[in-house]
Amino acid sequence: MARFLIRNTLLLAGLALIGAACGPQRAATVPAATEEVAAEPSGQPVQTMTDTPFPSPGGAATETPLPPLVLPTQQPTPPPFENWDGAPTYPGDSTPGMFFRLTYDPRTWALTVDQFGQPALGHRQILYCVISPAAGRGLPLNLTVEHDFRTLGAVDYEISTAYEDGQVQFVNYAGGDSNIYTAFQVNFDEHAADCLQDAEVVLASLVSIPESEATPAP
Repeated sequence: MARFLIRNTLLLAGLALIGAACGPQRAATVPAATEEVAAEPSGQPVQTMTDTPFPSPGGAATETPLPPLVLPTQQPTPPPFENWDGAPTYPGDSTPGMFFRLTYDPRTWALTVDQFGQPALGHRQILYCVISPAAGRGLPLNLTVEHDFRTLGAVDYEISTAYEDGQVQFVNYAGGDSNIYTAFQVNFDEHAADCLQDAEVVLASLVSIPESEATPAP
């Protein structure tokens, strides 16, 4: 756990700015029960960051929301589940040649590409609800972060929630197994509690697989 705390102290330097890029700037208030459980990889190798695994969008905050992600058309008869495979965002803490795998319901989520060109899962019913690779830099002074440790499925996650003026902006999940360590960020606008609940179902499925078994990114 000490390793997780040291790593995520560095990670949280970048939590805030990705929230502006993956969803609108309007803050989403999470009910107290959700705030307590607060605190996202790609099908392609993520660039190694010295301190954090989030790309920073840069620029000043604005109240104009970015457009939602473009989702692929749902199949008339989708399979019961699909996989999202990608390189872990902490390659230095992961076994070379191992990828992560998340399993998701294609009726609820769609694998697409975020504003940074990285694979991400977009919720089909909740606009701006997105699970994306955790990568970035720079935590504004107006944000505070709370940490929690919980087990989702078989994975021990450190869950970090970023707040601005008491309102949740986004939630970061960092965890893995004996082969990988990776991080994901969940962004949302409205319906934050529902978004987090559905996202945790996906994150609970995290396992490691050999890179040779990984499915191609979209």
